[in-house]
Amino acid sequence: MPSRRRRFLLIGILVLFAYAGGQLWDIHRVGHLDRGRNAECAIVLGAAAWHDKPSPVLRERLNHAIDLYKKGDVQTLVLTGGYGKGADFAESEVGLEYCVSQGVPRSEIRAEFQSLSTIDNLKEAKKIISGEGWKKALLVSDPWHLKRARRMAADLGLDVYVSPTTSTRFKSTGAKAKFLFGEFALYHYYLVTGK
Repeated sequence: MPSRRRRFLLIGILVLFAYAGGQLWDIHRVGHLDRGRNAECAIVLGAAAWHDKPSPVLRERLNHAIDLYKKGDVQTLVLTGGYGKGADFAESEVGLEYCVSQGVPRSEIRAEFQSLSTIDNLKEAKKIISGEGWKKALLVSDPWHLKRARRMAADLGLDVYVSPTTSTRFKSTGAKAKFLFGEFALYHYYLVTGK
């Protein structure tokens, strides 16, 4: 009997490891799915602003979206992200000024200033997209953020293609591992809670 229990326990552990490995691989896979699609707009998911300047993570997301705009892959940028705790500037406000400074006309940018999480970024972006009558969007963020964000967008009825940043602030192995395992946890937290 004890050996049978040990066998079941071992099988259970192996199944859990296989599941976790498959999910981690899929987070990586989805984050590298860019197929050069075109859409009416690019949704730039929020990241921290350092006072009136974008953090390195936000800057790379914005740079990627600006590149999409300049190549003609999108006609408009939708910037998301509200006021962090004690912040004088919203993430999207900082992003808007940065995009304008890089040559994107203000008239080709939409921004919301309310959201404080990925799901709220997407809810607010949906309001903008629905109001404009747009059908498709490119979803811009760091590669490993995109599986969770794409699932959220689909659950909200948004038709998106992922467009990961080609450069990232997360360079070291430790930073990459922390981000990847963090996204694994956050993805499953979303599946359970819807947040």
